[in-house]
Amino acid sequence: MRKSMFFATPVVALGLLGMSAGPAIAHDGGDHGGDHGAEHSESYTAEDSWSFEASLDSMNNSGTTGDVMVHVEGNEATVTMNVDGAAETFMDGPFPHAQHIHFGAQGVCPPPEADQDGDGAVNVEEGHPFYGAIGTSLTTEGDTSPDSGLAVDRFPGGSSYTYERTVEVPDDVLASMADGTGVIVVHGVDPANLSEQAQNAQSELDPELPLAATLPAACGTLNASQMTDMPDGGADTGVGTSAENGTGVALGVGGGLLAAAALGGGAFAVRRAVKA
Repeated sequence: MRKSMFFATPVVALGLLGMSAGPAIAHDGGDHGGDHGAEHSESYTAEDSWSFEASLDSMNNSGTTGDVMVHVEGNEATVTMNVDGAAETFMDGPFPHAQHIHFGAQGVCPPPEADQDGDGAVNVEEGHPFYGAIGTSLTTEGDTSPDSGLAVDRFPGGSSYTYERTVEVPDDVLASMADGTGVIVVHGVDPANLSEQAQNAQSELDPELPLAATLPAACGTLNASQMTDMPDGGADTGVGTSAENGTGVALGVGGGLLAAAALGGGAFAVRRAVKA
């Protein structure tokens, strides 16, 4: 079993590769529904109100799907997500699912052909040229910057959950969303759904972690929308999961949680940690 460890530098993980500043948003306000292209290169002000939506498609044979609605007022974005079919548990606790708005690349989800090492899975590094770097971490509380990219004690967990939170989104991330290159990615795949090679591989982000812990599980490009609410309705506050039990299970440390990750026989486990 691999030794217990702290995520002392989560900023380097889950796609913070080649991060660079983008242009400031420009838009002149008005109706932002329908296709978004050249019109989004005009002028954007803090008084503008936009809506974006995305359908999350499964990646890496995860079975994870979902829907996302993002309503933007200035630099504040209210994000509502419904996720189903995600990896359910680590040991006897909910599997944590890091989730982010990625930006600054092609604005698409990577195809299976993006797999470069032949293990049957598209890892974070292989997916980065398609969906880009982390722009905003969709945590349940606290910091939402890329620094919280692996603060998994502050991400939703379990096989099915609804997430709703209003977060601050930087200008360059908003510009990417307006240009059609903002992408939502949910991470964490049940190793049982992977090839034997991938089951027994460590994450390219950290050799102390199994590959399954950081693999993209679902992905969708944000598109302009005339809708202002999720079809099924979002949660009023916080996050609801199918495995809520008052405990936190983490792949690492974020906000003081200690975690251990072990890989053996195609499976992995983490130490269950209860918030103090």
